[in-house]
Amino acid sequence: MKLTGREKSELIGEGVLTVILLLLLNLSIFILLNGALKSNPGLSSAVYIIKSSVHVGRFQLWSYQNVFIVLMGIIDVWVVYWRLERRYKQMQLRHIISELHYIADGHFDHRIPFELSGDHQKVVDSVNSLVDSVIRSMNEEHQLKQSKDDLITNVSHDIRTPLTSIIGYLRLIEDHQYRKMDDVFKYTHTAYLKSIQMKSLVDDLFEYTKVSQSDPHMKINAISVNPMLEQLAASFELEASQKGMEISSSCDPENLKITGDAEKLGRLFNNLISNALKYGHGGHNIYLKAKKEDSEVVFEVSNDGEAIPQSAINKLFDRFYRVETSRSKATGGTGLGLAIAQSIVEMHRGSIKVISTDKLTSFIVRIPIQYKEV
Repeated sequence: MKLTGREKSELIGEGVLTVILLLLLNLSIFILLNGALKSNPGLSSAVYIIKSSVHVGRFQLWSYQNVFIVLMGIIDVWVVYWRLERRYKQMQLRHIISELHYIADGHFDHRIPFELSGDHQKVVDSVNSLVDSVIRSMNEEHQLKQSKDDLITNVSHDIRTPLTSIIGYLRLIEDHQYRKMDDVFKYTHTAYLKSIQMKSLVDDLFEYTKVSQSDPHMKINAISVNPMLEQLAASFELEASQKGMEISSSCDPENLKITGDAEKLGRLFNNLISNALKYGHGGHNIYLKAKKEDSEVVFEVSNDGEAIPQSAINKLFDRFYRVETSRSKATGGTGLGLAIAQSIVEMHRGSIKVISTDKLTSFIVRIPIQYKEV
């Protein structure tokens, strides 16, 4: 910590004043001691006997004046050091308080820059850590607010579009703006498709908010992985065949088990498989794989369809995000499926990532074998 010129002057003045006071105190004690020796012959004789007995040859090693000077010198040095050290620590505290006021005035990117010793350094470290924690909390709060605003904006936009179409077609019917009943059936069918689109969005939004709760309700049970994957493959077999794709599953070892929420894990893999069916253009196969690695189960949901652009990989799990070339409204996607999948994985203390090449696009999910409460 760098002292100012004024603070250096304070330390020098403190040292000089302390030395003067100590010299006056030493002189007073010395005068009182001399007076006591002169007024007390017995004490003076005792001092003389001790003095005459401590010598080497012709050299006298001891006198009470020398002992007094040495003792007082040691004590004086310690007192001067103690007072200067105390004043210096007070100056350190002033600097810390000044830095705190500077940060409190809104300079949240500032940190106390100097290094001290002892407890004061602990105070500096604690202040810097506290400021970092506050900044993180503020950023998280800002991101949460921005996230809520984006959620409302996106939901409003995605609901308004089909709702506008539904109102428009129903108004045509209400105002009898049709020539024949075939037109009525056409309008109602279009309105029906738009309402299904709205329901899909609302259902996905409800599911996302449910799995994103800070304290989601979990029904933890033991789950046999191989039967779960086989059941998933069978449930999507018809839809896959309609798209010219085959779906297969494998598990290593076959008797592999995990603990988790079976319903939510089912929704997780449903979303990943549906995603592969919708966007795996040009693909012929969907692979469901599971294997044990240490204390985790690694799941892979892969397809050999069109690769995902690398620029979109980091955004896939954002709410309402769609890759423009394939994830359009024509596919029926709401942009919430992968966000829901990520939330379910995080609920199970796991992780999810995407690897996409021209040969294979794989969603890799890692989930601990044994679910643990936080």
